[in-house]
Amino acid sequence: MIERVVTSGIFSLDGADFEVDNNIWVVGDDREVVVVDAAHDHRPIAEAIGDRRTVAIIATHGHNDHINAAVALAEAVDAPVWLHPADRMLWDVVHPGRAPDGDLADGQVVGAGGVSLTVLATPGHSPGGVCLHDAAGGVVFTGDTLFRGGPGATGRSFSDYGTIVDSIRDRLLVLPPATRVLTGHGDETTIGDEAPQLVEWEAAR
Repeated sequence: MIERVVTSGIFSLDGADFEVDNNIWVVGDDREVVVVDAAHDHRPIAEAIGDRRTVAIIATHGHNDHINAAVALAEAVDAPVWLHPADRMLWDVVHPGRAPDGDLADGQVVGAGGVSLTVLATPGHSPGGVCLHDAAGGVVFTGDTLFRGGPGATGRSFSDYGTIVDSIRDRLLVLPPATRVLTGHGDETTIGDEAPQLVEWEAAR
C-alpha cells in the first residue's frame, strides 16, 4: 500500500527561497508504515497514518523542504527519523541541537507492513541523497534524485551534476524498465521512460 500526501511550503538554500509542493509517501499496510520525507506540515501526514505504527520517518536527503516536519511528526507518532550522515550539515541548519535518530546506509533494508525498502545511495543533489527501492512492488522512491524529465537540481551548495548523473546511471537505470519512479515533487514516471534521456544528460556534463 502506497499513499501520497502533498504539502506546500518553502524550500530555502543559499539565501534563496522557493515555493514548492512536496510528495510525502506513506508505505506499508493497515498495521504499520514507513514515511518517506516529512515535509512542511506534519498534521496531514499524521492524519494519513492514523493509528498505524510508524516504523521510521526516512529522509531521502537533508534539504529543508524534505525534513522540516520530521521532528514534529516523530513526536506526534512516536517514531525515529533516519537520514544519511553525509547530509547531517543540512539537517543541523533546520533542526539544530536535535540529531536524527539513526543513520541510513547503502544496502540497508527497512521493512514495514510486508514491504521491504532497500536504501540506494544516490549522491549528487546532495551528498547524502538516497533512493528507496521496493523490488517486490516494482517501485523506487527517488526523492530529488530523478524526476519525470531528468535529474534533480544541481548547481547549489553541496550538489554536483556529474555525480547525480552517475548515481542515476549506476543505481537507478539498472532497475527494471517498468519500475515506477515516485518522486519528491511532481508526477511519477518509470525507469523505462527516463532511460533514453541518459545520452543527453551525459552530454551536458
